[in-house]
Amino acid sequence: MRTRRIVPSALVVATTAALLTTGTQPAAGQPGTADFTVVVEDGASTDAAKAAVAAAGGRVLAENAAVGTLTVKAPAAGFVQRVSASDAVLGATGLKPLGAAPTDTPGNREWRVVEREHLGAAAQSPSPAKSPDATAGMDPLDDALWGLKLVRSDKARARQAGDKRVYVGILDTGVDGTHPDIAPNFNRELSRNFTIDIPSDPNGNEVDGPCEFRGCVDPDDHDDNGHGTHVAGTIGAAANGFGISGVAPNVSLVNIRGAQDSGYFFLQPVVDAITYGADIGLDVINMSFYIDPWYMNCLDHPADSPQARLEQRATITAVQRALNYAHRKGVTLIAAGGNNHEDLGNPRTDAASPNYPAGTNYPRAIDNSKCLHLPTEGEHVISVSSLGPSLAKADYSNWGTEQTDLSAPGGWFRDGFGTPWYRTNENLIRSTYPRNVALAEGNIDEAGNVTAKGQSAGVAKYCAGTSCGYYQYLQGTSMAAPHAAGVAALVVSEYGKKDRAHPGTLTLSPDKVEKVLLKTATQRACPFPRTVSYEREGRSAEFTATCEGDARFNGFYGHGIVDAYGAVTRGGSHI
Repeated sequence: MRTRRIVPSALVVATTAALLTTGTQPAAGQPGTADFTVVVEDGASTDAAKAAVAAAGGRVLAENAAVGTLTVKAPAAGFVQRVSASDAVLGATGLKPLGAAPTDTPGNREWRVVEREHLGAAAQSPSPAKSPDATAGMDPLDDALWGLKLVRSDKARARQAGDKRVYVGILDTGVDGTHPDIAPNFNRELSRNFTIDIPSDPNGNEVDGPCEFRGCVDPDDHDDNGHGTHVAGTIGAAANGFGISGVAPNVSLVNIRGAQDSGYFFLQPVVDAITYGADIGLDVINMSFYIDPWYMNCLDHPADSPQARLEQRATITAVQRALNYAHRKGVTLIAAGGNNHEDLGNPRTDAASPNYPAGTNYPRAIDNSKCLHLPTEGEHVISVSSLGPSLAKADYSNWGTEQTDLSAPGGWFRDGFGTPWYRTNENLIRSTYPRNVALAEGNIDEAGNVTAKGQSAGVAKYCAGTSCGYYQYLQGTSMAAPHAAGVAALVVSEYGKKDRAHPGTLTLSPDKVEKVLLKTATQRACPFPRTVSYEREGRSAEFTATCEGDARFNGFYGHGIVDAYGAVTRGGSHI
């Protein structure tokens, strides 16, 4: 992974992870109070930090010793500045929506709009060939999975289809563990939900909508958004003769949910999910999101208020501590490169931050040496850019020699300009879709039949007997990252050793996994000419991208396109 290290202070992390919390977000407090994450200063006593919390009027609710954070209830006004004045506290941030998978909220539109660009866009239909019967190791709808074939999972599974002793964490909006393609590989015992649904924020704006379950806590096998289930299906949908199969169809899937139904990510649930995943022995964690409300988390930006600076300092430190902890525990960390169509080594002005509360954003020129797009620019993270079926970089995908490690299929609705495939659903990535979300979005009716709206969106239904599953098309670097995560899981399956710390599982050093992924990726040179305009596809000049580097490594493709077959047949020589 190619990372820039921004160090607020020496990052010394506790050697043991005593997660002294249930992992759930505290319920909203009374008027005038709020929940906060307080980050303990490196080398400082946790007791001293707790005393500082009390002196600032707060009460500690939970502690994550692996990361050095405290979950605190305190007066909403002025607490961040008061507690951060202590030498024992590095900084603090409010426990408010801090991340973005797809949502409709200001600042997060690039995810929601990009991923669902095909909806209502009068998509064409190229009339692809009729689905053949599933062959050995392949499933009936796999003919539509051009991404699975591009990374050569169809060939790799003849040798290595994944091992149940390999565990992949889905840090996302949840996973529908009841979906017929997910259920065979879903580990409900290890799965956890680190969030509590929020019906509305303190200003009365709807966040997650009405609570469906007691205590506003969704079950560990539930997804009210669909994003996490889509990611999970691409990684490890079972090759069970039903629906679709994933890149690693025999591995175990674990839901470590860190996002709200609405797609927001809180800082504390994210770091709790990462450290929990490390403690239970996960081999891979997929992270298809970014940490907000700051698209770019910066140190001491002159346009930011003192409180905003403290919040970003706390976020950068807490996230990096969690990533360091997981890496030391043997977790390979995969992240989406982002959908903001920019060179991460030369980012544009950040006009979207902070994206919560709505209307509080303001433009900030970004100093690349002091700002990070997290988690993808964190240390130990493998960052993935997105390709369309033509192998061109998708117009929305971030890129750059500073950060892009690998490229993978993420879909591109506008790929194939001048051909019948242009603006077709089939250019996107098809994966698993929760029935409850399909119903809520009007893509199926109460009887489970795909509606006209669903048909236009490319929603598919597959049934065997009384069991039915649903599938949807999405695009984004969120869809590219799970292709790489699936290949990483195959690498551990093929070359991993018995994990003494977690009997009955396999393990392989994340540095070795990364080396196999990079060394066996299919190299691809920059396009000619190197500067690519997307104006013919209807994009503005802002989308124009210039590829730097050679075939061995460049800003569009990183070290190459992730290759499952190469990884399981040639990877051993790189370990």
